[in-house]
Amino acid sequence: CAGSIDARKRFLLNTTGNFFAVKPASTLNDEAELNNFLDDENEFVLSIRQRGNDLQLSNKNVLVFFKLRPTVITEENLHQNLLISSMLESPINTLYQAVKQVFAPVLLKDERWRSEFDPKLAGLLSELELGLGSVVRSSGAKSSVKEGILTPTDEFQFWRDVLESAQKNSVRERATHFTEQFKTIQKEYEGLDALSLSDVVDLVEQSRETLDDVWRQTEFQPYPEARMVRLMDVIGGALGRYVQRKLSDSKVFEEPFASVRDKLRMAISICEHWVTGCEFLTGQAWKKYSPHPWKGSKHCPMSLDCLLKRLNEVVTLRVVHEKLLCLVPGGKQQALTSDRVFEPFIGLNPLHYNPYTEPLWKAAVAQFERLITPSEQEVAGRLKAYIADVQDNPQQLLQVFQKHKELIRRPTINKELQTEREMLLARLLDYNKGTNSNFENCCHGGPGDKSGPLSGRNLPEVVNKVVWVRQLTHKVEDSVRIAKALLSDLSGFKTFVHFCDDLSEVLKAYEQEQFEDWSRDILSGLADPKSGISSRVMDLDHADGRLKIHYSDRLVSLLREVRQLSALGFPVPAKIQQAANTADKFYREAIVLKQVAHFYNTIDQQMIPSQRPMMLSLALAFERVIKNPRSLSKESGGKLQITWDNPKDLEGYIAKLQSAAEKLSTENRKLRKWHTDFIDKVVGLMNVDLLRHQQRWKDGLQELRTGFATLEAQGFRSDDMRAWRLHWNHQLYKALEHQYQTGLEALNKNLPEIQIDLVFKQGRLQFRPPFEEVRVRYFREMKRFISIPNQFKGVSVQGEELIFTIMIDKNASGFLTIFSKAEDLFSRLQAIHHKFKEWVVLGQVDLEKLVEKNLTSVQDWERNFKALKARGKESERLPSSFLLAS
Repeated sequence: CAGSIDARKRFLLNTTGNFFAVKPASTLNDEAELNNFLDDENEFVLSIRQRGNDLQLSNKNVLVFFKLRPTVITEENLHQNLLISSMLESPINTLYQAVKQVFAPVLLKDERWRSEFDPKLAGLLSELELGLGSVVRSSGAKSSVKEGILTPTDEFQFWRDVLESAQKNSVRERATHFTEQFKTIQKEYEGLDALSLSDVVDLVEQSRETLDDVWRQTEFQPYPEARMVRLMDVIGGALGRYVQRKLSDSKVFEEPFASVRDKLRMAISICEHWVTGCEFLTGQAWKKYSPHPWKGSKHCPMSLDCLLKRLNEVVTLRVVHEKLLCLVPGGKQQALTSDRVFEPFIGLNPLHYNPYTEPLWKAAVAQFERLITPSEQEVAGRLKAYIADVQDNPQQLLQVFQKHKELIRRPTINKELQTEREMLLARLLDYNKGTNSNFENCCHGGPGDKSGPLSGRNLPEVVNKVVWVRQLTHKVEDSVRIAKALLSDLSGFKTFVHFCDDLSEVLKAYEQEQFEDWSRDILSGLADPKSGISSRVMDLDHADGRLKIHYSDRLVSLLREVRQLSALGFPVPAKIQQAANTADKFYREAIVLKQVAHFYNTIDQQMIPSQRPMMLSLALAFERVIKNPRSLSKESGGKLQITWDNPKDLEGYIAKLQSAAEKLSTENRKLRKWHTDFIDKVVGLMNVDLLRHQQRWKDGLQELRTGFATLEAQGFRSDDMRAWRLHWNHQLYKALEHQYQTGLEALNKNLPEIQIDLVFKQGRLQFRPPFEEVRVRYFREMKRFISIPNQFKGVSVQGEELIFTIMIDKNASGFLTIFSKAEDLFSRLQAIHHKFKEWVVLGQVDLEKLVEKNLTSVQDWERNFKALKARGKESERLPSSFLLAS
């Protein structure tokens, strides 16, 4: 009803008009903001406000009535005290959507309000939004899946909420599993707008793989089918809104096609990949997945599929226009200007698809077609000429039709090219007859044979044949697709389709036959004990003590065949699937066993020799596990054999092996770490001066002893550590001797300083402390250093022989030097005593008698005063202290 008002608009405008007591102007029907709010999924809020007697619309922020303050509502205060909101679904959901869509964006992102909003309140608002979202999602889990799951992030958050709130371990583990699987795409959907179109193409593929993994997991209760349908829809909705946002700035009918073509095709690729992916998973892949089959019908995200169709229509219109421009004569291109032919689309947003906009869109398309009809008639003649030039070359003929298929679909051109299309149909029939001959010639031999298909790289035979016949099938299907698009009105079309259908049936029957033959062979092989599936796992050869692991190559090829055939959509029989799962499990266990065997065969090389006694008990325990597999083992020709026959027992045995190996490996790593730490400590001591920093030596030695004590407290026997202690005593000996020799060389220089005063007392010049006392102190310090090795015990325990005392005898030759330097030092000390004797002469005589005897004249007094004065000046220049060093 072109003349009647849209029912949605009538509801919004009447409600608003009643509230404001204003009759909405008819022009509001065509306001862009109203259209955007109704038709664009990205527009969440419509604000309607009064300006005088007019109503204004916008997509920025302004039905539950409530009072602003406790009062009776009167006609006078109606508009001052009454606030209005809407209350849809539940109050919690309404509040959540209001906070999420309206208040949080305004208060947390708008510059004006953010600056006035207390940061603490901002944090509380964010927490409120998260909490409400959790409640909405959990209530949705109890009722309808659609509740609260509006975006992919809502679904991911739902499983995180379950993880945090679940009481049962099984529920928590299941939620953890799904949370981990969704992590592969979670960040991308949270920051979807920041991704480029090409990145989102990759995200679509990644999303499909993630959903496939989620559906196929068998460790926990299966993912509900209803949730999966909803998740596919909300991902489709998110992708659709993303595409609309990315294309919102592009004027798809006004800009040159070259500038928008890539964007449009990338957007189509995003939509198409998700739609076809969902249809494939729910219509084929999961239908045949026996552990968790899809029970419902094939699912298609309808909103995204509709957007995809609209985008394809837009591209087709632009392509038709571009091709017409290229093919019409230059003088007639004026009738095809963009302004003229795309005028019907002015005022329409082609990205807004819904049932309300569809009639307007179809009317615009019809008007566009009327405008280009004259040009199509011109172009039909040129296409006839192109086709006539290549009609004898089927490949080139097909290329011409492919290149101009958008134009050839046009009713006018389609009719003009009747003869040419009949010729193409005949060529396609011949082409498919050739495909049939190729199949019949190559279907009897194996891949690579003269009577067989070409051999694919690294493909098992059955997979090679299936891939080959599917390629032929795709060629037939492609030709049928072209015929249906361009030739369906021709008289020979039904005959052509009938031939292609028969050929497709033959090809599919061959494909199924190959699969069934393979299935029979494998099932027969599973019943044969010599098939390679039931074989020995490992041998322990008593002759050389080495552990050897075996794994059948047939198991590897079976794994590849099952995986590839499953990926091609074949329903692999349960027994074969189970055998493949077992083989896959054995494969992983074989790898584990190989690692264990390598560890067993090389552990002696990984141990530090002096630590081996400390590892002996764990090594023996590990060896006992290897030699005692109980029901799994048998003796054969001097070898202990373990077989694949009992998967459960084998799994337990491997777990014991791993546990024992891990204990041994862990202890070995721990002891090696202690050994490395000790190296650092002893190397550090080698650079610590033994004479000046004896306390640092004591501290370092104590750290080593503490290390040994710690290990002993952890269960290592002291006797088992004897070799390791001896090793470190030898290392300490090296460090100690290095510093001992260095200390001996500089002992006289580095002994503690002795302060000696030279005093004149009781008429004598003498040392304080006395010379002999100084001498005794000096030689006592020398003796203390020289005898350090006698007191040094290293890391030995009581009763162990000490190796450090011999260090004194080995370095005795250095003692002569230090004693010689000591005597020289004391000789110089005596020389200082002698040097000052003449300065104390006056203190050793009776000065009055000396003066009375020798000073008899004034000249004598004057001469002696002068001499005393000169001598006094000389005494001022005497040093107040001396430093004696060897």
